[in-house]
Amino acid sequence: MQQNRNYFIAIALSVLILIAWQFLYLGPKVESERLAQEALQAQQLEQQAAQGTVSTGNGDLPQSGATVSGLPGAASGAVANEGISRDASLGQSQRLVINTPALTGTINLTGARFDDLKLKEYHETVDPTSPIIELLSPASMQAGYFAEFGFAGNEASGKVPGADTVWNVSGDPELTEDTPVVLTWTNDKGLTFERTISVDDKFMFTISDDVTNNTQAPVSISPYGRVTRFNKPALTGIYVLHEGLLGVIGEEGLQEIDYDDVEEDRTITPAKADNGWMGITDKYWATALIPAQQQPYQARFSYFDDGRPRYQTDFLSDAVTIQPGQVETMEKHLFAGAKQVPIINDYQDSYNIDRFDLMIDWGWFYFITKPMFHVLDFFYRFFGNFGVAILTTTVLLKLIFFPLANKSYRSMANMKKVQPKMEEIKAKFGDDRQAQQKAMMELYKKEKINPVAGCWPVLLQIPVFFALYKVLYVTIEMRHAPFFGWIQDLSAPDPTTLFNLFGLIPFDPPSFLMIGVWPLLMGITMFLQMRMNPTPPDPTQAMIFTWMPVIFTFMLATFPAGLVIYWAWNNALSIVQQGVIMKRQGVKIELWDNLMDLFKKKPKAAE
Repeated sequence: MQQNRNYFIAIALSVLILIAWQFLYLGPKVESERLAQEALQAQQLEQQAAQGTVSTGNGDLPQSGATVSGLPGAASGAVANEGISRDASLGQSQRLVINTPALTGTINLTGARFDDLKLKEYHETVDPTSPIIELLSPASMQAGYFAEFGFAGNEASGKVPGADTVWNVSGDPELTEDTPVVLTWTNDKGLTFERTISVDDKFMFTISDDVTNNTQAPVSISPYGRVTRFNKPALTGIYVLHEGLLGVIGEEGLQEIDYDDVEEDRTITPAKADNGWMGITDKYWATALIPAQQQPYQARFSYFDDGRPRYQTDFLSDAVTIQPGQVETMEKHLFAGAKQVPIINDYQDSYNIDRFDLMIDWGWFYFITKPMFHVLDFFYRFFGNFGVAILTTTVLLKLIFFPLANKSYRSMANMKKVQPKMEEIKAKFGDDRQAQQKAMMELYKKEKINPVAGCWPVLLQIPVFFALYKVLYVTIEMRHAPFFGWIQDLSAPDPTTLFNLFGLIPFDPPSFLMIGVWPLLMGITMFLQMRMNPTPPDPTQAMIFTWMPVIFTFMLATFPAGLVIYWAWNNALSIVQQGVIMKRQGVKIELWDNLMDLFKKKPKAAE
């Protein structure tokens, strides 16, 4: 029994060390490396801009077997100006307006490029007057980020629409959820391209191309799409979240490719597929291409550094042959927006997109994290407050685990009952540890006690804790969700700190000293809960149990406030539950006595 107890303690300590290493060492290290990298990139970009060697990304498109200007190896186009403002950059080309309930921006008529997109419903901070989120930006800006669709052809087809094609607007120049826009372009061979762009009231664009062959011979063209991002964005650097290149490619399934990985490999090419999607994801936002389903395509994840670092996800569909006088329609989709769970799920079903829900990083324990989200979301819609939803979900979890927790607490109560007998055994056998252990095991067997049963409530919390942490951290529904009082964003840490008396002293302590009200409440409730249990007889174990609440207080202070509120509330419920069970078992609740023992002076050894 003692070996089992030590085994569980070793597991708990190992988990504690790993978490502490992540948040106290690796997290700050990643942040410092990110800042250094940004500074280096900014310096390089200034030098490149001054030399006029910065690419706007017109080259490096998906390749077909043909050799056509505008595909890889062609001139990169105009030089980017890293100091240019957004308005000045947008003024360099003709554009049509995007205006929907969720989106605002413009489409660049050169390349029919989606390179100016903002999210109306989301702001940079909790302040509703702060700027709205800018998702896509022109290539001439430092944070250039765009999506576009085109074609690869051959000599028979002539030049086909690509990155440098200037489209003509036919009809209404404003794209809304009710009014699509139509673009046209005709090449010198007689091929006419009519592109209809439509958008719903959320984040899904539909791009439908009607290609008319007015020549006297069949022509073959291959549709392509790409998402290109210049320079690596600022990353959260948290291991539970994927940020970078992403997709689901046919039978190869989910592809999660970090920026560092594609920088090392340069190009990652999955096997051909006829379903799926691909793009680039941030924590809360994503841009994804959805090729025509059931039509073969080749996906690719790439990194280019020909004077300006850029990351690209693209696809090239198999060639489509168009007979003389015939019209061929080719449709694809673009998702660009917030990763809202209901919207993503709806798109997956309505457009039959393979595993589109994996755009949200549910992790390996998706069978826990996804249900956890839906429970929280249900209570949020019922109460209108995510903090209250967290508290209610905690009560529900306590009810679900009540039978096992009840059994565990009863075992701990029985341990408390036999504490005098355990003291007698220790006094009787003294330093004879083997005989002492044998007598203890006989006592446990006689009283039907499992000494490690008290560990189960804590162990059960670990997967639930992780699932809730994952949900709070990766789902946008929790972003900027207020609770009460000073907690205005449950996905961010508690902004208060003990070390400036919660704002009374005009002092901004370093991040590791940001110990707010809720982390303190969590630590106090954890300490009280552990004081209700019998003190471990081993001095080392007793010291670990004493200091563990302090360590967890500092560690969880950097966690989302919603997670800390859950932990503190769960501890409080556990204290009440354990107290009721101990009282029913006729066991004295010695919480106050245990607290007083901490302040008692140990007698000095006899001289």
